[in-house]
Order: sequence, then structure tokens, then C-alpha cells
Amino acid sequence: MTAEQYYSAPVTPRPSGMWQSGRVSLRTLVLVRWIVIIGQLVTVSVVAIGFGFPMQLSSVLSIIALAVAVNLIGTIMRRGRALSDRAVALYLAFDILQLSALLFLTGGLTNPFALLVLGPIAVAAAVLGRDYSFMLTLLAIFCLAALFASPYGLPWGGPVAAPRLPELYQLGMWIALTLACGFIAIYNWSVAGEARRISEALAETQLTLARAQQLTALGTLAAAAAHELGTPLSTITVVAKELGRDLPPDSPFAEDVALIQSQCERCRSILAELARKPEDAEEPPFDRLPLEQLVEDAAAPHRMPGIRLQVDTYTAPGSAPPILRRTPELMHGLGNILQNAMQFATTAVAVSIETDAERIKIIVSDDGPGFLPGLLGRLGEPYLSQRGEEHEHLGLGIFIAQTLLERTGAELTFENGMEGALQGAGIMIIWPRAALAL
Repeated sequence: MTAEQYYSAPVTPRPSGMWQSGRVSLRTLVLVRWIVIIGQLVTVSVVAIGFGFPMQLSSVLSIIALAVAVNLIGTIMRRGRALSDRAVALYLAFDILQLSALLFLTGGLTNPFALLVLGPIAVAAAVLGRDYSFMLTLLAIFCLAALFASPYGLPWGGPVAAPRLPELYQLGMWIALTLACGFIAIYNWSVAGEARRISEALAETQLTLARAQQLTALGTLAAAAAHELGTPLSTITVVAKELGRDLPPDSPFAEDVALIQSQCERCRSILAELARKPEDAEEPPFDRLPLEQLVEDAAAPHRMPGIRLQVDTYTAPGSAPPILRRTPELMHGLGNILQNAMQFATTAVAVSIETDAERIKIIVSDDGPGFLPGLLGRLGEPYLSQRGEEHEHLGLGIFIAQTLLERTGAELTFENGMEGALQGAGIMIIWPRAALAL
């Protein structure tokens, strides 16, 4: 699997999900409301024209026309637009008020269609958060209470005058509808909350699996690269040694040949490390180190001439300085971040370590040009580099560092000119102390 094939392979993104903000589209609400408006017009036509029942026809049609006007405005707007929870709550509040106004003119609580007030409540509990669902439920309860004051009775028909249902019966209807509103809101919100948690857990699982697959593919590429690069590196090493023997000690090229030999040895050690199996790895002489020393050790292989590394440590009163296990995830993750900082730094790289009883925070910053603004939101993706094409840089350092450090429970933040750091690129790493099992 080549790097190009790996990069072009689809990666499961973090889904926005139907439970995130903006999960209901304007098109959906407009379509549902058109269906409701058609149902209201058909009902009014059948009752007023088919049955010949008297009603406040002009007022009823005016209220329906208002709903038509609101829906036309929604139709003119962008149809695929995703609405925020607040906008959805306003739309549903209008539906409750519009339906309550129609019920007020057509019998109030004695109208059997009063049960339709439960519809917006069920929708709100399914797609909105607790606060908006609670407010809409209260609005529906108040609107149902206002229907007590409706002076319009149902047209029962026949020669006998239309009876008016007792107020005790209407009170019972209001209590029943109120309990139904509360039950539907609580039950639907609980079921929707469980679905939200399942959806979020599934999204996190998919993201973790995708990153693990990417890291596994990188491990395969690394092993293949170590195997393929072994032979040409051995040839370069042999030629460099022969050049070193043939050159006189006072040759101006002797220092360059010595540098080539030292870099070849370093490449050999790196390739040997990549090809080594985990069970063959030797235990370090010091398994646990103070965090400041661990940062120094992680930075040591990546030191560059002319770049000063400054490590500052602050421990809050009452908390012990952190002593951490020298795990591969920590060493390689911090090492990649420090290497990236030193490559782009102008003169200095600063590491600030702050610890208290709850968390450990490390800020790595440099005085270089900083991250490109267009890449800040995408940092952590594989094969993403801010170097020019002439460097042939794969852009895997930040991705590998983030993946390894997140395995230890860390959260990473990328920012230019981070507060309390140098004015170039800054990376903040935060662990809960419990996550590192001090």
C-alpha cells in the first residue's frame, strides 16, 4: 500500500449526526407544515361546506393564511438550510400558537382536534434539547388553559340548541392533555437522549477505529520502508567510510564526510528501531522519570544547531511534581512535536510545564512563522504539511503525535501566538493526572 493509495482511501469523519446542532433542515419543517396546512383546509372545508356547520370562517381562514405566509417565507429561503435548535423551537412554538388559535375559534377544549397539540410536543422532545422541550411543553399547557375562555361552542346540529359541555369536563380534558404533554415530552426526550448517547458513542468509535487503521497502515509502511532503505543506506555507509579513509586529514571535505557517516549511523539506528518487534525492545535503564527530564530526553535526538530549547516548570502548591513512565507513546508523541517545533523555529523553542492536583499541561511553542491559517482547522490529519513541495515532506509528524498522545488520554490544541508562549506556532497538551497513572 503506497502513501498515495493510503491518503486517497476514504476515512470515516466525525459525523455531525442527527443529534448535533443544526440537525433539522428548513426543508423538512416547510414540508411538514404544508401537509398540516392542507389538512386544516380540508377539515374546515368539510365542516363548513360539507356539513354546513356555522363557524368563524373568515377568522379561521385568516389564521391558516398566516401559516401559509410563514411557510412561503421558509420556501423562498435556502431549502437545504440546517436550523439551529433555537430556530426549530421558534417554528414549533408558532405551530402550537397557530393550532391553539384555530381551536379557540372552533370549540376550545370541547373540540376533539385538541389532541393535535401533542404533535409539536412530540417533535420537540425528539429533536431538541431538554430546555427547549420544557419551554415548548409549558407553552402548550398555557395555550390549552387559554382554551377554557373560548366562547364558541361546537355546532351539534339538529333542532335542539347546542349543549355546552360542563366546565368540570373541560377541566378534566385540560388535565388529561397536560399529563399527556408531560409524559410525551419526558418519554420522548429520554428515548432521544439514549439515542443521542448511542450515536455519539458510535461516532467516537468510528473515529477511533479510523485513526487506528491509519496508524496500522503507517506501521506497515514504516516496516516496508525500513526493509527497502536498508540496502541503499548500507551502500552509502560503505562509500562514506572509503571516502573518509582516502581523504587526507587536512582536506576541507573531511568534516562533511564525517557528518555523512554520523547521519548514516543515525539512519541505521532509526531503521533498526522501526524493524524491531515490540517484544524485542529493551527496557530503558530508568523506567520512570520527572516530566521535565522526559521532555529533555524526547527532544535530544532532534536538537538542531542554533535552536535553543528552554524548559520551564511550574508545580502548584500542594501537588507533587509528575514522575511518568517512559512509554513509547509519550516519547514518540512528544518527540514528533518537539522535532516539528525545532524544524520551523528561528532561534528558540519553549516548553512550559504546568501541573496541579487535577491536570498536567505542556505548551510547546516556537518563534517561527507559525501554522498556516488555512491549515489550523485540519491539523492532525495525515499527509498534511505546511512545507513547500520542494521539501517532499509527508506531513505525518503531527498526525502521529496526536494519535499517540491521545492514546494516553491527552487533549491537543493548536494555535498561533498562544498565550504564555512564544509568538509562533503553539501546541497545548493537557492530561488529567489520573489518565497517566502517576
